[in-house]
Amino acid sequence: MSAGIPAVVLGGSGYVAGELLRLLAGHPQLRLAAVMSDSLAGEPVAGTFPHLSSAYPQERFCSEAQVRKLLCEAPSAALFSAAPHGVSASLIDRLLAAAEEAGMAPRAVDVSADFRYASADAYAAVYGHPHGAPARLAQFSCALPEHLPQLPTRHVGHPGCFATAVLLASVPLLAAGLVQPTLFVSGVTGSTGAGSKPVEGTHHPLRHGDLYSYSALEHRHVPEIIACARAASGIEAEVAFVPHSGPFARGIHVTVQAVLRRPLDSATVLGTLREFYASAPFVRVSGRAPRVKDVATSNYAQLSAAARGTTVAVLCAIDNLVKGAAGGAMQWMNRMLGFPETAGLTAPAAGWT
Repeated sequence: MSAGIPAVVLGGSGYVAGELLRLLAGHPQLRLAAVMSDSLAGEPVAGTFPHLSSAYPQERFCSEAQVRKLLCEAPSAALFSAAPHGVSASLIDRLLAAAEEAGMAPRAVDVSADFRYASADAYAAVYGHPHGAPARLAQFSCALPEHLPQLPTRHVGHPGCFATAVLLASVPLLAAGLVQPTLFVSGVTGSTGAGSKPVEGTHHPLRHGDLYSYSALEHRHVPEIIACARAASGIEAEVAFVPHSGPFARGIHVTVQAVLRRPLDSATVLGTLREFYASAPFVRVSGRAPRVKDVATSNYAQLSAAARGTTVAVLCAIDNLVKGAAGGAMQWMNRMLGFPETAGLTAPAAGWT
């Protein structure tokens, strides 16, 4: 068996799981030990992810029982869950409980929404069903690595992809006290944000060449954005968010507008962003308007800003599957295991996606 800490990916047949596998293939200190999909157990991983066949020519999907056995025998393990909302929490709970009973201590990052809220009631209010493991909630923190220098819990619930982009753009302004705490947000996401199962909103002939809004002022990431922004800045903000579906596969572009407490110019706002993210290796601040192609397939975020009088706009582009999900999760796991935060994540954007 090769050296390195074993990594396990749950919910192994979706887009985020595929990105976790791709990133793990290039990680210097983590090695893929198991990828779980009960419905595909025994089937080759390359059958679902042909683009990863060179990295995993022999790898096969595992069952929950096989993953449980592995975790019960590994003194240290990295557990990533890309299982669906409403499924992930109970699955993580069962696996952690088995490992803990065996005296093992894996670390977990959940990329679903199941551990993004501090209480089961808050979760149920947004997702409309009971939480799958309420006793585990206190063991998880939900935040971006850029906004929480020290992790106060053992495990992490990664913020959603839209939430990631909005928080990167807005928290520096809130923390510096530059803006009134009402944010007006418009965002556009690629079709991969809707998951791998085809639905009308992601069917290519319908989405190609089109642009449309959905869930205007009612998107389920809004309570999550408010809670994470409050934890990071100390400010209770009001967020008016209108998301859009874009005619591209991957990436998110958001524009956050707010009213400044005093007139500022663009250079001053850009300076505030640069200072806030001075030690953040994956956040780049530029006077150039961010573009999805600048960041697609990478873990980097591109920020820019413009101000005129008392109006400010901060723009952010990220890859929804990487910085907004798999890459951000690996960034957290690197920290949790004492690796360099950038380990396995410094590949540049592809450029011509």
